[in-house]
Amino acid sequence: FDQAWADLCEVQYEQEHFEDAMESATELVKLQPRDPDGLLFLAASCASAGKHSEALESYDRALEVAPGHVRALCGKGNLCRTIGDYEQAVTSFKRSIEVNPLFAEAYWNLANLKTFRFADAEVEKMNSLLDDNRIPSEGLVQLNNALGLEMEARGDYEAAFRYIERGNRIRRETEYYDVAEHDEKIDNTIKMFCRDFIQKHEGLGDPDAAPIFIVGLPRSGSTLIEQILGSHPEVDGTFELRDLGVTILSSSELTNPRSRYPLSVGNVSESSFSRLGREYIERTRRHRGKCPFFTDKNPNNYVHVGFIHLILPNAKIIDARRNPLDSCFGSYKQLFAQGQSFSYDLVELGEHYVQYVRLMDHWEDVLPGKVLRVNYENVVSDIESEVARLLEHCSLEWSDSCLKFYQNDRAVKSASSEQVRKPIYASAVQKWRHYENHLQPLIDVLSPILSGLPESERPAKLN
Repeated sequence: FDQAWADLCEVQYEQEHFEDAMESATELVKLQPRDPDGLLFLAASCASAGKHSEALESYDRALEVAPGHVRALCGKGNLCRTIGDYEQAVTSFKRSIEVNPLFAEAYWNLANLKTFRFADAEVEKMNSLLDDNRIPSEGLVQLNNALGLEMEARGDYEAAFRYIERGNRIRRETEYYDVAEHDEKIDNTIKMFCRDFIQKHEGLGDPDAAPIFIVGLPRSGSTLIEQILGSHPEVDGTFELRDLGVTILSSSELTNPRSRYPLSVGNVSESSFSRLGREYIERTRRHRGKCPFFTDKNPNNYVHVGFIHLILPNAKIIDARRNPLDSCFGSYKQLFAQGQSFSYDLVELGEHYVQYVRLMDHWEDVLPGKVLRVNYENVVSDIESEVARLLEHCSLEWSDSCLKFYQNDRAVKSASSEQVRKPIYASAVQKWRHYENHLQPLIDVLSPILSGLPESERPAKLN
């Protein structure tokens, strides 16, 4: 029953049971040796399990069976990007466009490499597709984003903003984001993790010191920090892990229908804090090698800092921070595959950032010194000093390899994969100034924070 194997594989993959998904996909391939679907399931499962060579082999086998399969071509392209094979990634994405000129995702994948430049003829083709009624709304978002990034690279910032804004307007219509709901969650987090509650439950968690959490908002330099730490001989660099969220959702004490997380943390028994910490450690083992430490670069974990401290008191936490306007506009022009639904509207972006700063200020108040703030601009201007701060906070010995992070051939799954494979550069600092006349709605919301910056980093018009 091949469809049952396919469904089972899909569910196992969604639940991140990648080894099981690989076994199911292997059975599906046996049943359908001339159908690429089983091989694509196998490739995706292998890639997610960190078995990149096996994944690449499966994509190539799928393309032998179906040479013009655009999903196989794009899957191979994304895998090649992850492992640093830039040329093969470009070749795969371009081939998928040749096979299906209406496949807008391939244009976005090329633009999302951040270092790829389109030819004039390709730009003309993308513009013509914007008026093609065969392109779905998702494709229009992808095309606008790709054109926006291309115009930015060409220095045409007016055109770049028009494309980015148009794409975000379309994407926002399909996203659910409730500002009041998010603000309430922040309020409840601050209420739950007060100083008294933390002190009462101090030291009950699992003592394992292996995790290094890198939190913050997207496009704030977290991938660079992860690449630096992942270049240390004692640190396994992973990626944006979902395991902390899964640990929370799988706990009956934390998912009590009468009390939602984070308020449900008050229901947790003293013995459960250690159990939850161990559960997170066990869940993350499949992503790690043999190093004594590992990174978890899920930016959204900033809301869980208090919870992390209680279940893993020896874990290290780093807050990746960047100029608010660079951080917010960086998110605004980044098309996320999923999540970050706040990032497609300038006002909502600003409100989200304000709440993020508010919560991080709370963590510093109730857990002084627990979180190390690392500013992207400081890393760019004085990398050696910032690396020293990072390693000291993480109780790691100095290693010159951290300064040569761009030579690390580890797989990188984030949007900054190509950027962190280059030496440090300053061109991304204060990039928001190119768009300043379009950012007033964002500036107005952020004005209380921006007014505290040095004058050279502030916009011209502040409330």
